[in-house]
This record gives sequence, structure tokens and C-alpha cells, in this order.
Amino acid sequence: MSIVAIVGRPNVGKSTLFNRILGRRRAIVEDFPGVTRDRNYAEVTRFESPFTLIDTGGFEPVSQERLLVQMREQSQLAVEDADVILFVMDGKEGLTPSDEEVAQLLRQAEKPVLFVVNKVDGEKQELGVAEFYGLGVDQIFSISAEHGRGIGDLIEALLRLLPKGQAPRDRNEEVRLAIVGRPNVGKSSLVNRMVGYERVVANAAAGTTRDSIDTPFTYNGKPYLLIDTAGIRRKGRVSQRLEKYSVIQALKAMDRAHVVLVVIDAEEGVTDQDLTVAGYAHEKGRAVVLLVNKWDLVEKDQNTMGEFVERLRLAFKFLPTSPILFVSALSGQRVSKTMNLVERVAAEHNRKVSTSALNKVLANAERTHPPPMFQGKRLKFFYATQTAVRPPTFVIFVNRADGVHFSYQRYLVNQFRDVFGFEGTPIRLVFKDRER
Repeated sequence: MSIVAIVGRPNVGKSTLFNRILGRRRAIVEDFPGVTRDRNYAEVTRFESPFTLIDTGGFEPVSQERLLVQMREQSQLAVEDADVILFVMDGKEGLTPSDEEVAQLLRQAEKPVLFVVNKVDGEKQELGVAEFYGLGVDQIFSISAEHGRGIGDLIEALLRLLPKGQAPRDRNEEVRLAIVGRPNVGKSSLVNRMVGYERVVANAAAGTTRDSIDTPFTYNGKPYLLIDTAGIRRKGRVSQRLEKYSVIQALKAMDRAHVVLVVIDAEEGVTDQDLTVAGYAHEKGRAVVLLVNKWDLVEKDQNTMGEFVERLRLAFKFLPTSPILFVSALSGQRVSKTMNLVERVAAEHNRKVSTSALNKVLANAERTHPPPMFQGKRLKFFYATQTAVRPPTFVIFVNRADGVHFSYQRYLVNQFRDVFGFEGTPIRLVFKDRER
């Protein structure tokens, strides 16, 4: 689809406009500069011509502060990606030298640009729009992204610049991959290593990523969507409203994902919060890969990796088959192997087995280890069938569904794993009384 990028200085209302065009709240919006730091992608399919919309961090052309420089680089990448650019300025502040410099940079891009003056809430503010014609443009769109004023005219002009009849991307075969973990474990650096360029802002300050950032890409001919997320802190440490929303975004990212990469800091080892993050993924039925990052910073001998694996398996008992990979986002060590594991567990997560093979395993499990008595009667399993994938879900019909103890459920799960594999993915069992 065509790509539309929203650019401009920090705090001019780009994220509010992003949400307004998208038709729902997706980007974080707060009334202080620099809240959005990365490019944030979303597919807009509610109009005749669907398109991909990119929200960006603030574009400060002259600042040398490292974070602002990185945000500027992200904005420039968005401009390079875009087919149409929405350049947003602040109607309350008026035309600034930075606006003029950004406008000059956009002219050099030689792409269609719509010049938008935001925060024009009424006729009184409309009078100040005239000065923006000093940029030498033919048309200025005065809007209030917050209140919806002037949005219709802007969208009509935007749609006229887009090709007609495009179809949204087919998401049926797409594997969605979320990267989660505590703040500052190197998630964004891993994203940049995996896609091969500076896709997201990676900064030593904890909490640099706040939105969940989507990056579509192809691996071995298959479509993937990579979701970088804000770090998930303990509830007691999430005090600011902005951080609370970031946590919600990270949990929503896991809702959208099929596979979750749980990133662990090798120097700090496994923490309670790592277990909590992985627990969220497991409870949501996602396939999980454990990535131990910053492995290059750990002093090692011949036993270090084996001992670390033992500690991980002991800590993550609920993820007995999740692959473990030791990497360094900084040096790139073994990062290239990540997608091989993702591909493997994604296939297992989406695996379907035949009813005949399933019932053969169920019958053998029942013979080898008969189910216990329940209220004076022996439990009897009649048959099983797979009803869903992502995660693999099986319905088992039994004479007393309420009598199947969790320990026997665990036994059946292990039997299915022994025969069918299902590496890295949860298995869901649903027991139902057979209709008499």
C-alpha cells in the first residue's frame, strides 16, 4: 500500500492527527514534547484507497542532543519511505525557523507534501494561519486534530494523491512477532539487528521505546510483522500515566502476536519481572522464545552457558520446551539465528494433527497410565479432536469432564508433546462430557 508519513517538530500534534486519521486511539498522546520517539505504523483501511500511515518523533533540524538526533533520523527514514507527507505545524506557536528548515528539507525530497497547521480551534486562531503562507506554498490546511475541525478536507486532499483500488495487505499468512521484556534489556537494539537498519530508537536510557512499533518484513519468503514494545515494569513502579499506557500497549502487542521473544539481561540474570512478562505471554497462548541478551558482557568458562540454561529451565518451568538463544545485540553475536527459531516455533504453534493420530496417542496414554477414579467411577476418554491452532487446542470427550485432575491433564499434554512435538508453544486441552 501507499505510505503516508506525518512529520513535524515535537509537540505539534502529530500523534493526535495520526489517531484521528486512523479512526481510533493508537499512538500515545501527551501534552509535552517528545512523547513519540519512533516511527509508528498502522494500516488505514476505512477509505476507498487504503494506505499505511506513519507517525514519527519530533523533527528538530538543528538540535545536537543525542535523542533528538535519533528522532530526526527516524523522521528522515519515514520521509524516504513515504509516498505522501503530511507536514504538521503548530498554529498557536506560529511559524518558526525550525518549520522553515523542515519545509526546505521536504522540498528536497521531491514528494507530494500537504502543509498542515494544527491547533486551529476556531475562527480566531484562523487569522494566524496566514503567516504560514510565507513558506511559499499554494495551500495550507488549517485543522484541529483534537476536535476534528478541518480533518475531512485534509483527508479528501490526501486521498486524491493516492492510487485508487489498492487492497490491504493479506494478514492471514503473516506471523506476528512481539519482542517483550523489562526496560533497557536491549529490545530495540535487537530489532535493529534483525531488520538490518536503525528501525527504532535504541538509547542507553531505560524506557526509550514507549509505543509498540510495527515493522513488516519477509523472511524465507514468508511475511512477518515485528512488534517492538515498551518495557514492562512492576505495577508498583508504574506511576506516570504515560508509563501505564506503555504497559497496556505492550500487553496489547502480545494480544496481537503469535510468537513472543522474551528478552532477558544476561548480566542481571532472571528476575521476577522476567517471569511475569513470560507468564503474560504463556497465559495468552503465545509461542515463546527466550533470548538472553548482552551475553558478550558475561565472564564465561566452559560451564557458564550450561549452568545458565539450567537456571532458566528451573525458573521458567511453565515453558519447558521454549528454545533458548544467547545473543548480543551490540555485537550481533548469534542474532542471525533468532529467525530460525521463530520460524520453527511459529510452525509448531500453527500445527494441526489428524484426528486418527491424536486418538491413537490418547488411547495409548490411557492404557499406559489409566486415569484415576472419580466419585467411585473410572474416568473414560472417548475421543479427541483438534479445534484450533495458535495455540494448538484439543477437545477431549470424557464421561465426567469435571473429574479430570490437573495432574492427569499435564500427563496428557506431555504425551502429546512426546509424539507431536509442539516445541515452544502452549497446548490447550478442553474436556467435555460426551452427550448421552
